[in-house]
Amino acid sequence: MTDTLTDIFEIEIYPEDILRARAQEYTEEEFGEQLQALGEKMLRTMYASEGIGLAANQINLAKRIIVVDVTEDKSKQYIMINPEITSAQGETAIEEGCLSVPNVRDYVTRAERITCVYYDPQGQQHTLEADGILAICIQHEIDHLNGVMFFDHLDSFKRNQAIDKVRKYKKKLQRLK
Repeated sequence: MTDTLTDIFEIEIYPEDILRARAQEYTEEEFGEQLQALGEKMLRTMYASEGIGLAANQINLAKRIIVVDVTEDKSKQYIMINPEITSAQGETAIEEGCLSVPNVRDYVTRAERITCVYYDPQGQQHTLEADGILAICIQHEIDHLNGVMFFDHLDSFKRNQAIDKVRKYKKKLQRLK
């Protein structure tokens, strides 16, 4: 596995349309080595960007795959295909950020504990009980697959502030190109 800049995806920055698209499920025929390779490249992209989660929408692919690793030592990677939250309990709020919404962070209320059913790239079904930052990250990434941005959970004033801030950032980036 190489770790060069050419072996990672470019991350889409809001307001790209793909970030508002509902991703399509993978079919049984699509599981296998290519899906594993996609997941590994997504993980490399996430690590290179210093993130803890990444959804396919963020790399301009409207398919239901997310990658997550909330450990500091990059020791617990998840490649989740067609993830679905089947139960959620409790409530917690932490400050979230997003690779597609640079320089914007705010507190978002989410379920404290979740049960998530997903498939690995080989098509094996898994059930994961998650809490804390792992549960929050999975919810954030599944939101992406449904075209929902983290700032959609904020009140209208904070949401508009976030959108304005990221649009200014994107304009600045375009001027630098």
